[in-house]
Amino acid sequence: MTASVTNDLWARRYQPAPDAAVRLICFPHAGGAATAYLPFAQALSPQLDVVAMQYPGRQDRRSEPFLTTIAAMADAALEPVLALADRPLALFGHSMGASVAFEVARRMEAQGSVPRALIVSGRRAPSRHRDESVHTKGDNALIAEMKALSGTDTKVLADDEILRMILPVVRNDYRAAETYRWQPGDPLSTPIHVHFGQDDPKVSAEEAQAWREHTTTEFTITSHPGGHFYLNNELPRLAQAITAALGA
Repeated sequence: MTASVTNDLWARRYQPAPDAAVRLICFPHAGGAATAYLPFAQALSPQLDVVAMQYPGRQDRRSEPFLTTIAAMADAALEPVLALADRPLALFGHSMGASVAFEVARRMEAQGSVPRALIVSGRRAPSRHRDESVHTKGDNALIAEMKALSGTDTKVLADDEILRMILPVVRNDYRAAETYRWQPGDPLSTPIHVHFGQDDPKVSAEEAQAWREHTTTEFTITSHPGGHFYLNNELPRLAQAITAALGA
């Protein structure tokens, strides 16, 4: 299936839903690309118009320089996101993508555009910091981390050539995620819906619950069986929760 490019290289539609009332903008995890959301698009269309964001430095944007901080990713994504606001927008992000989505929501609200919802997955609240340094370690440590989280195809992990291609992307994104520091400010006016895996080593129940501090309005939290990439097995349940939260 070939994606269409909307507005610029950032926005990808894999399952267009032109009649959907709400557009869901999805931000990939560390090392991930827009194609990670192909199953999302298939599960949520036609109820939602799913648009996956493609960060620079990967797949067909591999010749572009990386964005090395969460703030830089959010700054760069803001204009492409706002260009899609001909209908109500909701934001979704998994892991690092949740941090990017949160920072995009902050920037949208600063410009007077309040998202329908912010849906975050597999990521602790911005106000909950951990000292992490995987990005400073050698390739073997980075590969071990990828294996432990079970978010990368085992065929990819066994192919040295492919690994050499993706490790710079993974390292860059880990650096961005691990060096991210929340800058205190007013909580969002956007509803926040949190999803996390019960066995996720990257986010505890308390760290997930702390997202409540970041909105003045509706807040929900849902735990799922599984680890950091629980959504690979829980997609039907997650899709149902997302469509319910957005009234789709």
